[in-house]
Amino acid sequence: MQKGLSEEEWYASSGTVDVVASELFRQTFMLISAGPLFKFNEAISFIVKCDNQEEIDCFWEKLSAVPEAEQCGWLKDKYGLSWQIVPVALDHLLQGPDEKRVARVTEAFLKMKKLDIAALLLAYEGKHT
Repeated sequence: MQKGLSEEEWYASSGTVDVVASELFRQTFMLISAGPLFKFNEAISFIVKCDNQEEIDCFWEKLSAVPEAEQCGWLKDKYGLSWQIVPVALDHLLQGPDEKRVARVTEAFLKMKKLDIAALLLAYEGKHT
């Protein structure tokens, strides 16, 4: 909240746009000016599915702004918004009847900040990284 303004004054001076609706790839997003009362948290995140490590590295480099928030493919940008940067292959690696494979992949990615496709594939195959 701006210094010297009551909550009512802050809301009255918050700008001319309070609600914006936008559509991106046939997905509607509602953006609401809520001021300091509602901040981004991990309950809201964008998922970016990447075809290869180069894409993961690119998104990670451009978006990550809070290194201490990085965990298991999650990062926070400079606005505090959470992103999940994950390989498309992760869905395949975490499915199937082989519980040991799934456990190895899960154990591997839980130790990572930025996901490493090669290391996940090694865990899937039961090879040490």
